[in-house]
Amino acid sequence: MKLSYEFFIGLRYLKAKRKQFFISFISIISMIGVALGVWALIVVLSVMTGFEEDLRSKILGTNSHIVITDRREGGIKNYKEIISKIEKIEHVASATPFIYNQVMLTTESNVTGVVLRGIDPLEEGKVTDIKKNIKDGSLDALNSQEKAGIIIGKELSRRLIAFVGDKITVVSPIGTIGPMGTIPKMKAFEVVGIFESGMYEYDSTLAYISIKNAQQFFNMGDVVSGVEVRLDNIYIAREVSEKIQSLLGFPYWARDWGQMNRNLFSALALERVAMFIILTLIILVAAFNIVSTLIMIVMEKNKDIAILMAMGATKKGIMKIFIFDGLMIGIVGTAIGIVTGYISCILLAKYQFITLPSDIYYISHLPVKVKPFYILLIAVSAIMVSFLATLYPSYQAAKLDPAETLRYE
Repeated sequence: MKLSYEFFIGLRYLKAKRKQFFISFISIISMIGVALGVWALIVVLSVMTGFEEDLRSKILGTNSHIVITDRREGGIKNYKEIISKIEKIEHVASATPFIYNQVMLTTESNVTGVVLRGIDPLEEGKVTDIKKNIKDGSLDALNSQEKAGIIIGKELSRRLIAFVGDKITVVSPIGTIGPMGTIPKMKAFEVVGIFESGMYEYDSTLAYISIKNAQQFFNMGDVVSGVEVRLDNIYIAREVSEKIQSLLGFPYWARDWGQMNRNLFSALALERVAMFIILTLIILVAAFNIVSTLIMIVMEKNKDIAILMAMGATKKGIMKIFIFDGLMIGIVGTAIGIVTGYISCILLAKYQFITLPSDIYYISHLPVKVKPFYILLIAVSAIMVSFLATLYPSYQAAKLDPAETLRYE
């Protein structure tokens, strides 16, 4: 393969002599600047993508993909009929009823408010990951006829100082009306399991009992708060929820996981775009260094450029020489940034040496998810910025008048 003269001359200009070492030094600084920008972009976007996916998996591990409720007060009475209709819809893997209410949990040493969920122990594992999340005890124990069981989160267990086998009193503000006003309803439950979802918010404020015990405790009869649905593809939840809404009509309300967590995921998406724009400024700073490097090379090589043009080199050929110089700086810097960024992401994912306070950031370590599309986008953006940085110096070099330059030589 025959290479053009522009390639060889451009490569020679990058290899500065001793008296031109300062130009070579600035070229190296520019290359490092591009590499740092690419490295930072890859690491930050991979961490933010990993955070979003990890957060989504934890949310969908504890919650279902679609939740159906009744807009009116009183819950859903014909939930069995609704479930049979929903399960016939394409992509619906499973559906199960649930009860949702707020209560107080008390022990001898502490008291706290939680969200109490009544679930069907036989079906809940088909719509959420509760079975996988239970670290101590068993979900099947909620079916026991001998005792009223309750499953609590790990952080809630620490707060109440209650473990498997201990007794917890559940207090509901919705009770009976007596001479002195409303009397809260209380019932003792035995801890039969402790789960850990990985999210502090759930592990500290969520508890499960069987749906039968929940109906009895809240005096609901054969009524539930809603129906939760699991799909075989989480990314078509909006489409399926619209089908369910169309099928059931008013007063039922079908919401997918994206709608229920819209603010959170919208904020994460906006933050990712903002970080991309901010960190691209590092590459832009490096691009200005490329501009200054090429301008100095043009000033240093005025005589050489004039001689080349006198020998027949075209303006287009002269531009190619300096465009090649700038692109070489950008491409090498981008390559170094991609390699170091990818290695950094692998190390972060494998060793998890950066820990986070889970009560603030929802998760306990820095998650990483490298997406090839983002790497490609970052590489193309860095090389494009580097290319744009070469246009002005290259144009100035091509404008040189060889006769004027060589007149006094």
